[in-house]
Amino acid sequence: MVMGMASILSSLNGHHHAACWLVLIGYLLDLADGAVARRLDACSALGAKLDDFADFTTFGIATSLLLRTPDLLDNILCMCYVLSVFVRLCFFSSGIPFMYRGLPCIYSSAILASASLLSGGNMAVLRVIAVAMILFMISQNFYPHDRVLESQAWKKAVYAGGVIMVFCSSFPPACVYYLLWSVSYILFPTSLWSSKV
Repeated sequence: MVMGMASILSSLNGHHHAACWLVLIGYLLDLADGAVARRLDACSALGAKLDDFADFTTFGIATSLLLRTPDLLDNILCMCYVLSVFVRLCFFSSGIPFMYRGLPCIYSSAILASASLLSGGNMAVLRVIAVAMILFMISQNFYPHDRVLESQAWKKAVYAGGVIMVFCSSFPPACVYYLLWSVSYILFPTSLWSSKV
């Protein structure tokens, strides 16, 4: 949640590069928080609610501000993005263990933040990606809920690579790494990212 709030403040103060990287750091932290809570035996109903609030802050509000311009249509797109994250978090429980209905918002946010960094904030590119991510999030497709840090060694290595990329934030391949990681979750959800793989 702290990364989301810091990203929001960065966006509002015109620090677009920092805002994008704070969303990507939030992505890493979100993938780790559940594993840490289970390891410390600190899981609770309050923790689950706080996690949803943190997700909404970082992957809803903070990510939507990456799309913000003075243009009315861009502001409407921002609102649509926030609402799709809200709908995704509130109503899209699959009822199937270890499965999500609709693309988890952390992946759509990572794609938008990476694309924003790689394109230099090109709004034409970001608009197309944002609309696609909204459609993926509200789709009825199933995506696996894989506990990356409690899974196979290669997935832990992918996560470790993401942590290393944070320290290479001025290097464009770092953004490509996050982009490929997130797009692979959309393209190969069960063949790569299922907890059974």
